[in-house]
Amino acid sequence: MLQRLRSLPWIGLSVSVVLMACISLMGLNSSALAQGTDASSYPDLPRLEGEATVELMVNDAPITLEIKGNEAPITAGNFVELVADGFYDNLVFHRVVRQPRPFVVQGGDPQSLDPSVPAQLLGTGGYIDPNTSVERTIPLEILPEGADTPVYGRTFDRARISTDPVLFHKRGAVAMARSQDPDSGSSQFYITLADQGFLDGKYAVFGYVTDGMEAVDRILQGDRIQTARVTQGIENLVRPENS
Repeated sequence: MLQRLRSLPWIGLSVSVVLMACISLMGLNSSALAQGTDASSYPDLPRLEGEATVELMVNDAPITLEIKGNEAPITAGNFVELVADGFYDNLVFHRVVRQPRPFVVQGGDPQSLDPSVPAQLLGTGGYIDPNTSVERTIPLEILPEGADTPVYGRTFDRARISTDPVLFHKRGAVAMARSQDPDSGSSQFYITLADQGFLDGKYAVFGYVTDGMEAVDRILQGDRIQTARVTQGIENLVRPENS
């Protein structure tokens, strides 16, 4: 499904499976995080207490993202902190899947900053925390409808949750890429090009494109994020005390 290149997709040879395989949204160095009960269970990770607005510039066109910290505080905080620190500037959208039908565009691998890195390696990298010199990973975080706090570290299937997530994979959803380990998200993210309900409860949506979806539709593999900026809500970002 939406995983990194280290391991191939889980599903078989159906159209859905081929789509998942093509995406291979993130991989390597995932660390097993203890399952928490709420965002405070992860004091070493940033969190977003409220909403923020992020603007990506791609092909000289602005793309506005509304980031949902109330529903996904850790996932949103991780993304907003990386944006605020300039991490995403000049990184490549290394995977774009439109055939046999529109699926996702994916970026955020720091290896793509170096044009000498072979294209087949892109999709395997994540954010290296300068405080630890290892890849920072975050837990899978999905809020079910009617719940007060997200479920951490488990897909809905594994947690035996039958309700829908509050944040779902409609067209323009912004979500975290990961490997088969649910707690392996780092810096890679994807934007859905169409509704992808089969991903709900499996991957963490943390925002939506609110303006500029036509620019997302024009993204080609190899296009770079010229800049990524937090335009509103930076005051809602809570960084770890040791950062």
